[in-house]
Amino acid sequence: MLINSKNQIPASEITPESVYLSRRKFIGQSSTAVLVGAAATPAIALPSGWVEEQGYSEGEPIGEKITPEDIATRYNNFYEFGTGKEDPSKKAHVLTTDPWSIEVAGEVAKPGKMQIEDVLKGIDLEERIYRLRCVEAWSMVVPWVGFPVKKVLDKFEPLGSAKYVKFTTLYRPKEMPGIRSIFSSVEFPYVEGLRLDEANHPLAIFAVGMYGKILPNQNGAPFRLVVPWKYGFKSIKSIVKIELTKREPRTTWNRSAPHEYGFYANVNPEVDHPRWSQARERRLPTTIFGGTIATRMFNGYDEVASLYEGMDLKRNY
Repeated sequence: MLINSKNQIPASEITPESVYLSRRKFIGQSSTAVLVGAAATPAIALPSGWVEEQGYSEGEPIGEKITPEDIATRYNNFYEFGTGKEDPSKKAHVLTTDPWSIEVAGEVAKPGKMQIEDVLKGIDLEERIYRLRCVEAWSMVVPWVGFPVKKVLDKFEPLGSAKYVKFTTLYRPKEMPGIRSIFSSVEFPYVEGLRLDEANHPLAIFAVGMYGKILPNQNGAPFRLVVPWKYGFKSIKSIVKIELTKREPRTTWNRSAPHEYGFYANVNPEVDHPRWSQARERRLPTTIFGGTIATRMFNGYDEVASLYEGMDLKRNY
């Protein structure tokens, strides 16, 4: 189902109890099972009963079809592997994701670097089927496997001085040809950020899988952010560092083109990109000739509106 709750998300609205119980064996094998290197075969997958009950092949959560897996794993922005939509799926297979560590620093009581399996220790995985809206005016509906961002942040005990969260993507030029390209339009490593209250919202998750399988390299393996009410570029991939800060961090696209990409990047059909309208979107796999649908404020996730009470969302785009 698409999560559409108010502030608190009951477990019953995340995954049916029968499905939750059926995956206990999978989760009980430890989180490392989900984090097998992407090159390993066969990939560890969630129990077939879960996939069947969710109806990935033909399900329509609240009237919206899940985007076919081959589209979501092939049509992608990941500039570290090139600017073409299919560059990540063609080139990201060389990325080494095992071992993988994540550094947590800044305004926390317990800073440090941990292997990903230790970061995930004691955390249950959840299914979250979310709309994903790109700033380029195309969109998808993707079934993620992950857990709330807050569950990780709380482990490192944020200080009262922490107001923002800065995320940094892996920087490895030898395995990421887009970094080496003289035609690259962005600075690396890629950086994104959220206010701490945004990161702590129940809808914001770290994903380690999609479509009931481990996360593919081209989609941000092994550890990425998913913030469904914001444009897709906020959902940073292949995270290696999390830093809690007192001040708003400078982010990659905001630094590159501040008149086009604001820090907040909330989906807002009333605020156009300087070069195109944001009022409508093309839901993949629809072609450019197949029509568009109306874009919804906050991508339809109205429960986050309280985070921005009193703010001018046209000025704070």
